Amino acid sequence: MRELRIRTLAAVFVVAGVLSWAGARLWSSLGTLPSVPLAAPVVLALIAVVLLATALSLRARLRAQRERRPGAQGVDPMLAARAVVFGQASALVAALAAGVYGGVGAFLLESLEVPARRDQAVYAGFSVLAGLAVIASALFLERVCKLPEDDDSDGEGTVRAA
Repeated sequence: MRELRIRTLAAVFVVAGVLSWAGARLWSSLGTLPSVPLAAPVVLALIAVVLLATALSLRARLRAQRERRPGAQGVDPMLAARAVVFGQASALVAALAAGVYGGVGAFLLESLEVPARRDQAVYAGFSVLAGLAVIASALFLERVCKLPEDDDSDGEGTVRAA
């Protein structure tokens, strides 16, 4: 499984931000602007909490398994793989959503004197922060589930002799 790259997430965030900023300018010139839902930061924050809880649970179970504690539950490799795939997908979607809300929020910064737009800018800002929390949680989950031989840079999976 390939590791999630921060460059990819940053590119998705920037491209989505620029396109949504331009779209918001165009939409506003037509007279209206779609609102940022209050549920956006809430849902993203819930996803971040689920990812973080999964990572902490898996980390504790893996640590107990490594230390050979009596009664330690093992970690099913398919469960760990599914958790990583869920984290990677969540990080990509969160980068896209954070970029979209970031672009709309940047556009809304031009008109903070209007109370409705100010509220929308706040919701967009919280959405960006929650999206970044999803990305951080997903990267942490990926790090927790990383196999020791994945750290080897020569790709052979063997330990080099000293």
